[in-house]
Amino acid sequence: MSTYSTVLTQVLKLASDEQMRLVSELFARSTILSPKRSILELSGLGKEILHEIDAGEYVNQERDS
Repeated sequence: MSTYSTVLTQVLKLASDEQMRLVSELFARSTILSPKRSILELSGLGKEILHEIDAGEYVNQERDS
């Protein structure tokens, strides 16, 4: 059994208030460890996918869907 499965099994045995406390603690730690990111970092991503697609036609198709 993997470590993840072992931990999950143990977590499911906790009372719901303890599970919520654990989730809260894990979330707090994950936001501390991960740096804040800017939406501007996404600029230009995917341009190679849309390279040969007409922008106006693409927008019209999206509006119609």
